[in-house]
Parts: sequence; structure tokens; C-alpha cells
Amino acid sequence: MSVELISANHAAALSAILAARANRTARGFCAGVYPITPSTECMEYLCSQEIEKGNVIRADSEHNAMGICIGASAAGARSFTTTCSNGLAYMVENCVAAAGYRLPIVMSVANRTLGPPWNIWADHGDSLLLRDLGWLQLYSADNQEVFDTVLCAFKLAEDPRVLMPALCCMDGFILSHTMSQVDVPSQEQVDRFLPPVDIPQRLDKTAHTLGQMEAPHASVMHRIQHHQAMLGAEQLYAEIQDSFAEIFGRRPADPLVTYRAEDAETLIVSMGTLGVTAERVVDQLREQGQAVGAVRVRMFRPMPDTGLSKIFAGKQRIAVLDRDVSIGFGGVLWGEVRGFADPATIVQNYMVGVAGGDVRPEHMLNLLVDLQQRRESGAPQIVEVA
Repeated sequence: MSVELISANHAAALSAILAARANRTARGFCAGVYPITPSTECMEYLCSQEIEKGNVIRADSEHNAMGICIGASAAGARSFTTTCSNGLAYMVENCVAAAGYRLPIVMSVANRTLGPPWNIWADHGDSLLLRDLGWLQLYSADNQEVFDTVLCAFKLAEDPRVLMPALCCMDGFILSHTMSQVDVPSQEQVDRFLPPVDIPQRLDKTAHTLGQMEAPHASVMHRIQHHQAMLGAEQLYAEIQDSFAEIFGRRPADPLVTYRAEDAETLIVSMGTLGVTAERVVDQLREQGQAVGAVRVRMFRPMPDTGLSKIFAGKQRIAVLDRDVSIGFGGVLWGEVRGFADPATIVQNYMVGVAGGDVRPEHMLNLLVDLQQRRESGAPQIVEVA
């Protein structure tokens, strides 16, 4: 184990490289990559490394980068890529294919606003495009989480009880280009944690098809299998946390990260780095005698519904902060979690930090003042921050 001062982009790449080398006794590793800000540093770090029994292929587009990953994974290799924003949007057709083929490809996303108008700052709208397509989704709040999440994503995605692709999301620039200390395990430790991948449906010398034309009833059967596997992934993640802690000496973050939430009357619910700011706000308000807590939704797919229902029970008010806008509806996270609250609970949606706005404690404090004045839930609000 060593400690390195690296950005979250480099943390994701380094984690993927260790995972790549861990598969050297099996079918190896292959990454298809194409640059796009702010994910490019992750790709560049991958390209700079010599990976035993592995290749990093520079594609001519994001669409083809995912196509390379599909081909590699279908052949039994461990596969990884990185992108964001319109690059991810261009990749979506092949993302649908990767999920339908049930291939355990891992992708790092440095969340960035979709354009036009063009904007390179953080927004969760890009990764949430894949919300309904059968990809695991995990959101990190610091560089150590990014590193740990990529390793856990490989183990989760490749488990025969899951077998589906995974997104590892970080806020663009806020994390992707920020340096912090990261505990990096040895290759021997990663080898122990991450066994060689065995993709049962991989293409080999036997005659079989992958992604064939099928009748409606067969497609329904495959959707049911995919859905059930997704639902079971949360419980399996707990097993992975135990294994990770045993080998690396620290436990990866839970699907729901709570902060002083048990006795809270008011909750702040968010994803990504908004959750870190929310914890500081909670401390400030607790010093003033206010019973406020925070919940960071780290695992968005599968959605930890049972856990949210338990945490929300008995709460008076819940502010759901979204770094995204579902045009004509409201925040995506709000739309997903509001149904887990008691009917009498006031659940208010604030879309804040959209398109990369810098959300500071004073902004959250103002939102909570608004929340406390409400007697019922209102329409979702887009909140501008400087």
C-alpha cells in the first residue's frame, strides 16, 4: 500500500490499470478511448502505461470506443473506458448494446453539462441518460472513493449473479482535476481482491450467437433476468465491501451515506460532491440546535429503496438537491426518491449547481430557510448560484 497525490481522473485510471493487470492470467485487458474534457486526463494516463497482456486503443470517436470495449468484453477480456457529456451521448447506442449483451464493461464518467450551449462544468445529466438502460451507477464524493469505486465496479459487474456494465461517476473538474491523497494498494492485493474475469457468454470456438434476433416472449425473459440481477446487486455489493475491507483494510462507502440523519427532523438528500457540502451545513445547523441531517445517494442504480424508506421514515421535511434538470419535469434524483417518504412529509426539489454552478454552504442554508417556511411540497425549483 502506498499513498499518492493524484487527481480523481488519475485515480480512476490507476485503479483500472491495476484491475487490468490482475487479469493477466486470463483473457487480458482492452480499453477503447477517445478524449473529451474533463475525462481526457483519465484516458491519457491509461495510454501512458504498459499493461501486461493488455491494449489501450485510441478510437476515432466515442461511439467506436464503446464498440471496442464491446468486442473486447465479448471475447472475454476485462474492459474499461472513460468519457462524459456529449461523448457519452454519442456513445449511447453502443451503451444500449453493452447492457443488452450483459457485458461487464466499466466506464469512468467525469460528469459534465450536455451542450449546446457548450459548457464544460459539472452536471449529472450526462450519466443519467443511461438511467433506464441497465447500467450500474455509482457516484463518488472524493478521490479515494473514485479509486475504490472502480475496483468495486469491476468485481460487481463481473460477478455471474450480475453481469452488466457499470458507470463510476465523479463531478467534472470539482474532482476530476483536483489533487488529493489516495491510498493505492499493491498489485498483489488487487490480484487477491479481483479474480480473473470469466464471461460465460463470451465468443469462442463453439458455435453460438450473442445478441440474436428473438421473439417478444424471449426478450421479456431477458428483461426480467436483467432487472432481477440489477435488484440483487445491492446485496452483493455488501459482500464486496466485506472482501475489500479484509484485503485493503478500509471499507468502501455504503450505497447510502448518512450523516447525523438518525435523529434529524429535516434531511438534505444529494449525490456527488454536493453531499460533502451538505455535511458541513449540517454541522453548522446542529451547533444552532437544529435537527438536520444529510443523505448522499452513492448508488443510483440499483436504487437502494429499502434503505431510503427507513431513513425517510418520520422525517418532517426533505430537501432533494439535484445537479441536473429533467426538462419539463424537475430533478431526476427527486423524481426517484420522493415516493419513499411518508405522505405527510414535505419533499421539496431544488435543482442547484446545474451546469457547474458553485454550490457553497450559504446557498444550501438559504434553501433550508425556504424549506422550513413551506407548509406543503411545491413545484421543483431551479436555483441559480453565482
